[in-house]
Order: sequence, then C-alpha cells, then structure tokens
Amino acid sequence: MGWLTRFIGAVTFLAVGVIFSPETFGSKSDGGHSSKLTAALKLAHLLCFATAWGAALWVTFIGGIIMFKRNLPRHMFGSLQSKMFPAYFSMVAVCCAVSTASFGYLHPWKSSSTAEKYQLGFLLSAFAFNLTNLLVFTPMTIEMMKQRHKVEREQNIGEEIGWSKNQEVAKVSPKLAAMNKKFGMIHGLSSLANIMSFGSLAMHSWFLAGKMDL
Repeated sequence: MGWLTRFIGAVTFLAVGVIFSPETFGSKSDGGHSSKLTAALKLAHLLCFATAWGAALWVTFIGGIIMFKRNLPRHMFGSLQSKMFPAYFSMVAVCCAVSTASFGYLHPWKSSSTAEKYQLGFLLSAFAFNLTNLLVFTPMTIEMMKQRHKVEREQNIGEEIGWSKNQEVAKVSPKLAAMNKKFGMIHGLSSLANIMSFGSLAMHSWFLAGKMDL
C-alpha cells in the first residue's frame, strides 16, 4: 500500500467521523463559538498533540535505542538519524504550534483558569524546545557527526555495532577523543531539549486525561 493510498484512507475515515458527528448539524456551544469551529479546534488540538506525543515517545525511548544498540552499524545509524531528526523535529514543532494555537483560542488568557494557563505554558515550552533543536542543536550535531565519521574512517572503524571500537581508538587518538567530547556535549544538549519537550507534553497529557469522560 503506497503512501498516497494510506493518506487517502486516513482522510476518508476522518471525513466520515466529521459527517456523523452531532456538531455537524450546527448546534451552538456554551462558550459562544459555533459548535463546528469548537469541534474542529478540539480535533486539531487532539490529533496534533497525539502525533507529537507518540512521535516523541517512539523516537526517544524505542526506535533510536533499537537501531543503535542491536541492529545498525554506527555510521549507518548516524546517517539515518541525520535524515530523520530534521523531519522529526519539524513535524513535532508544527504539531506543537497547532496544539498551542488551538488551545490558546479555546482558552483565552484573560478568562483562563490557572491550570489552563500552566497548560498553555507547557505547550509553548514543547514548541520552543523542538524549534531550538531543529534550528540550533540538530545542524550542529549533524556537522560534528560528519567530521567524526571522517576521522573514524581514517582509523578503519565505524562499521561495527555499538561504541566499543570508538572507545578503544579514542584512548590512543587525542583527535578522536576531543571530537567525542564535543559531540557528546552538543548531542547531550539536544537530548536534554528533547526530554524537556517530552516532559512538557507529558504534563499536558495528564491535563487532558483529567478532562476525559470515559
């Protein structure tokens, strides 16, 4: 099944859900917004939040660990991540922006409760952390990775799985050791920003769970 077919299928199911929603028939919500607009904003918020949360969960705790520790040679893993991370941070940043905008519209600052103001802050934080990763840390990490790969190829390492050979060579190669240190610092800042974004989304997930009636 091609990408276009999957996309059309998803849009079709979404359209059917909208058609059969009670809000489609034009009742009014208590807050003064039309029911259709309110439902559309809630849907945009929920879908974008769920996409950002799910992507962050997978990339941070599952996908990268499986690829690095068990399956892919380091240089192949690094090259793959250099393509995935810009797309990942772009998608999550856009999703956070949509979630923040829709939440802010549904909960105007002047009439919001303290809890709602905190939630808007969490969503803004998630957006800011992802944007920082996209525009600052990811380009720096990718450039440093390419430089280190070049040095490692000169040492005939990088095609193995895991860190063992890199650590062995770094003990006798000051240049590689220095690169490892610099890469670790930049990558650490990127990981910290990603974790902070994930934590902000986690706080919002708790808020949403408290609003659900199952």
